[in-house]
Amino acid sequence: MTDPARLERMATLLEERYGDAGHTAAGRLRRWVGGEIPYAAPEILARHLEPEHLGLVFDGFRQVLPFGTGGRRGPMGYGANRMNPSTVAMTVQGHCNYLRGSLSGNFGVTDRSLDTPLSVVVANDVRVFTDNAGVYAFLGPQHPLLGVSSRSLARLACEIYAANGIIAWLSEPEDDQAVTSTPELSFFIIQLGAAGGVNVSASHNPPDDNGIKVYDAYGSQPVAPEDQRLVDTMEAATEVRTVPFGEGLRSGMVRPLPPDLRTAYVDTYVDLYGDLYPPRADAPVVYTPLCGCGVHTVKPVLERLGFPVLMPPDQGPDGSFAAIPFKAPNPEVPHATVPARAFADRQGAGIVLSSDPDADRIGMEARLEDGSWYHFDGNQIAAILCHHLMLDPQGPRRRGLVMETLVTTKLLGRVVAEAGDSWLIDDLLVGFKYVADVLKTLEHTGRYKDIACSPRDLVLAAEESHGVVMAPGIRDKDATPACMVLAGLYQRLLDEGGTMLDYYVAMLRELGGYDNVNRSIALAGAEGTRKKDRIMAALRESPPRELGGRPVQRFVDYWDPERFGPIASDTDRLPRNVLQAHTDRFVITVRPSGTEPKLKLYCQLLPDGETPDGGGTDLLRRVRTRADAIVRTVYNELLSRIDVSLDEAALLLPDIIDLEGRQRFGRETVPRLHDAMKGGQFAGLDKLLDWLRREAAALTPAADPLPALRPALAWLCRQWRREDDMTLVEELENWAERGL
Repeated sequence: MTDPARLERMATLLEERYGDAGHTAAGRLRRWVGGEIPYAAPEILARHLEPEHLGLVFDGFRQVLPFGTGGRRGPMGYGANRMNPSTVAMTVQGHCNYLRGSLSGNFGVTDRSLDTPLSVVVANDVRVFTDNAGVYAFLGPQHPLLGVSSRSLARLACEIYAANGIIAWLSEPEDDQAVTSTPELSFFIIQLGAAGGVNVSASHNPPDDNGIKVYDAYGSQPVAPEDQRLVDTMEAATEVRTVPFGEGLRSGMVRPLPPDLRTAYVDTYVDLYGDLYPPRADAPVVYTPLCGCGVHTVKPVLERLGFPVLMPPDQGPDGSFAAIPFKAPNPEVPHATVPARAFADRQGAGIVLSSDPDADRIGMEARLEDGSWYHFDGNQIAAILCHHLMLDPQGPRRRGLVMETLVTTKLLGRVVAEAGDSWLIDDLLVGFKYVADVLKTLEHTGRYKDIACSPRDLVLAAEESHGVVMAPGIRDKDATPACMVLAGLYQRLLDEGGTMLDYYVAMLRELGGYDNVNRSIALAGAEGTRKKDRIMAALRESPPRELGGRPVQRFVDYWDPERFGPIASDTDRLPRNVLQAHTDRFVITVRPSGTEPKLKLYCQLLPDGETPDGGGTDLLRRVRTRADAIVRTVYNELLSRIDVSLDEAALLLPDIIDLEGRQRFGRETVPRLHDAMKGGQFAGLDKLLDWLRREAAALTPAADPLPALRPALAWLCRQWRREDDMTLVEELENWAERGL
């Protein structure tokens, strides 16, 4: 039982410390502790009611976890602002009410007969909550959330759908380890004629996070204003109906996904690939699912096509992501595939393809002639695919529709222009649901704005965050088609004596010196949210006249109703919270992430009017040096709006480290390291690295921080080399440079 006096004391502390926001948090806390919320674990919340947990309690209850880009995503934990069984249950019950309320209307643009049984597809990834960061260490080794998995939350969702008279399709219901990827979910919804679906997944986030995304009958996430109606229905849900999972199975309300659906998914891509390039048995392709679902999507397609696929043995499905550096299974992060590259070296393979835990993002690394590896970002992958599909003399020379978001490389537009007889849509808001919405509109009306075509005309849709769609019947991004095309192109280039990097550099020489650099300012917690809002508000109130050393020619606010129409709903407001500054040499875009606690910064570098010369890494280094310098300058120009400035070393830390950690590194770790090296404190490099590992442990919870420090340490050592009494500086610099 909760002591009422302790509860009220915590409520008073919340109100005194946080004002109106604390009052709101206190009200939510009372409802959760009072048992008004299902699965709330009041007895565990009672153990939070000590003053030392005030910040944790406030952040856990200051808001209901927002419904962002298609769903909810955030840290696992206790409270309304966390992912947990309560959050999932209320979301699913709201979805049930939404579907029931839509029976006499429509789902998106598809009419549905009242006689047709409602059904949904329930998907899940591999993740399991183990509290790597130790946030709930004060609760001891046993508490209800430890061991909660995406799979267990998916089963809870099935129990709720079944109790509401909605059939829930689930992969292998009695298998605790079964998974369904994001692209499979999209495909299966359409194939089964389901009314929609949900996916319990946090995509590429760390293992302590989870999420739930909602899909419509088109296998896509709804857009405004329909998603607002969904959110409103969810918020109005007050009572969760549920039946035991076994009862749902026995009654037929929970059903196993038909096995032939996975075969049909594979067939879709085998047919799409056709006879593009005959696979070579002597040129192995390394693929890693980064411990996720791609073993059921990417790998079977590559094997069916005849590619000799090799997978690191320790990177199969694992919800702890133990084999992945920093436990960050994200193809965008170069560190994520370091172990897979070492495996490829041992196997004599020159390419590493990867996908994130829900198998919707594609990653690629290619080995160069000197044995080093090159990491391709999402824009480069999209450009290679687009060029290969449309302009490559040995490629399929396709013509048709290309789509990209407003922050994706401008190189795609140049490819489409060179190809001719094609259409480009390049102004979509961030998120693949906007690509899917175009496909839905084309399917329904045959026209989008001034473009008249069919979804079957799709050549490629791509976004900078490593997302690709090539099959119009799959309405969310999918790593599979990119992997199969890139595997074929890699083997062809081997025959020609070239590398994937050679291919990309040749594109730049042909089409211009385009580049893209994206950064994230991670701003965690309630204070981080306030800082994000302050930066965006300051930019709107006083738009910059200059950014990155260039005059701003045009400043675009996507909230502008005269240019982009009135904001249709609250769910329209968030994705349109985008500011874009155009100069003659680059475009800068700033937006808060819809799914993660960060402010995202994009720099789209344009050709400078000169014909790029040189080759290989020299050319890339020049354009990337330009883009990097611009984006680091702009990064600090954004922070200046909240009176913060970072030195160069802190700016060079990877974006998995939040702003507070960067500041602490520059303010505390760097001076201590400098003083210790000047004082000759360390008896060798190993002792120095051991000290750094302990000193910086908080920057990367549950992971070795040293790899994340290499760029910053290399820069610091170059500055410190001029100090005659500095010990170990050359050894530390050599160590840092070796890992870059």
